[in-house]
Amino acid sequence: MSIFQFRDTRSSKVPRAVFGQKPLPGVVVVDRYAAYNKTPCNIQYCYSHLLREVKDLEKQFPDSDEIKTFVSTMAPLLCLAISLRNQRLSDKQFYRKAVKVKEQILATINSPAQHGGIHHIQDLFAENEKRLYHWADDRRVPADNNLAERDLRPTVIARKVSFGSQSDAGAKTRSTLMTVLHSLKNRGFDPASQLKLVLDQLANDISLNPFPLLFSRDSPRH
Repeated sequence: MSIFQFRDTRSSKVPRAVFGQKPLPGVVVVDRYAAYNKTPCNIQYCYSHLLREVKDLEKQFPDSDEIKTFVSTMAPLLCLAISLRNQRLSDKQFYRKAVKVKEQILATINSPAQHGGIHHIQDLFAENEKRLYHWADDRRVPADNNLAERDLRPTVIARKVSFGSQSDAGAKTRSTLMTVLHSLKNRGFDPASQLKLVLDQLANDISLNPFPLLFSRDSPRH
C-alpha cells in the first residue's frame, strides 16, 4: 500500500497521523528528516542520501587527497549495500555478504581521520548506528528509499507545474486519488480498468462501499 498525504506542514504530526503512536513492527526507511523521529517503529536511514553526502565531499574539497581516499572507499560500500538486496543470492549468501559489507563500513567509519568533512560523516554513522544497519539484519528491508522517491517524483513535478492544491479539499482529494492509484498498481491491478469497473458498479448502486470493490482479491487483474 502507498499512502500519500498533502499537507500545509512538514511537521511530525503528518507521519504520526499515518503510523499512530502505538509501537509497530517493521522498519521505515527515511531520508533523516527530523519529522520521522516520532515514528513508532524502527528507522533505517536511506543510503542513497548518505551516498550523495559522501560524494559531495569530493566536490567541496577537490584538492584533498584524504577526502579522495575516503570517498573512494566509502562510496562503493554504500552502493554495494544498496544493490545487495536485489542480487540473486540465497539467504545464506546474502547475510554472509551483508555482514562483510557492514564490517567494512564500520572499519571505514572507525578509521583515524584528520579532515573535518570526514569527521562529519563518521560522527553521523557513529551516533546513529541503530538506524543504519537494519538492511543487513533483514533482507526485506531496503538500504534506500528509492521506491518512495520514484513514486513521489511525478506528483511533485505535477504540483510544481500546477502550483499545487489551493484548498484543503483539493489537497485531500489529491491525497486520496494518489493513494488509491498507487495502491492498486502495487497490488497488480491496472488502475484505469479497475476504477472503471468500480464506477460502473457504483452507477448501478451508489450505496455500495467502494473500498472492497476497489481492492477485492476477486476483482479481475490485468
